Amino acid sequence: MTAKILNGKPIAEAIKTEIKAEVSDLREIHSFAPCLAVVRVGEDPASAVYVGNKLRTTEELGLTSIHHHLPTETKSEELFALVRSLNENDDVDGILVQLPLPEHIDESAILELIDPRKDVDGFHPINVGRLSQGRESLVPCTPAGVIEILKRSGIEIAGSNAVIVGRSNIVGKPMAMLLLQENATVTICHSRTRDLALVTSQADILIAAIGRPGYIRGEHIKEGAAVIDVGINKVSDPSQIAELYDGDELESRLAVIENRDFTLVGDVSMKDAIAKAGAFTPVPGGVGLLTIAMLMRNTVDAAKRRRGID
Repeated sequence: MTAKILNGKPIAEAIKTEIKAEVSDLREIHSFAPCLAVVRVGEDPASAVYVGNKLRTTEELGLTSIHHHLPTETKSEELFALVRSLNENDDVDGILVQLPLPEHIDESAILELIDPRKDVDGFHPINVGRLSQGRESLVPCTPAGVIEILKRSGIEIAGSNAVIVGRSNIVGKPMAMLLLQENATVTICHSRTRDLALVTSQADILIAAIGRPGYIRGEHIKEGAAVIDVGINKVSDPSQIAELYDGDELESRLAVIENRDFTLVGDVSMKDAIAKAGAFTPVPGGVGLLTIAMLMRNTVDAAKRRRGID
């Protein structure tokens, strides 16, 4: 068996095309465009890239955006004041504070300060609680993207045995809630799970979000399962790459290491997944491409809900 590769790019592009048409209708019928406010504190290089991609996508899809870039030494009180002003700004529909924040700023306090109606990351405790109750809420973007990949790839969720490896607040826990809403039978595994392979090898849908490169191997995968790899890890050791890839893919990864000292890999051994799974999302090129698309989806949904538009 050779697994079907679930390429995230065409799915993300389809979602963005739908959003662009929806924003066009909002402009034409209701005379407004959803607005996303993005706040970045400090000079983290990865954050700069992520924010740039998000702002560029808002422009491509016809949304509007506001960008606040604050210096690393910004005091907590200054950031609190900025978030409060965005909460009160009726033209702002979504607020995203890019993580990580500098160590002297309490991330939890900032995230809880965001108006839940504008919490397009879906991290506010009110949205987390509403999600756990199966009520309408803004949902974390990566788990929402996983659901889109499964549905748009024709993978049956209802009645399936779904296993998630990882229990983070950003992916693992909300992922479980979304799968339950889709009528899957859900198990969450973690570092204390006994005989992990025994549990994961029963999964029709296996979602890896543990943050360990190539941790999921052949013994963890049920024959024909859909394997969704959410992990993004930097690896620079050629011998470790050789354990996870073979053929042209191995040569490609080794070439990337030569050029920039590392390559990105997931939590799943691609070599093993290709040989045993029925379907598999690659890293890069899989779930990660859906995250920004779902952020745009949340921004549009937030804008419509705030204005009572169906």
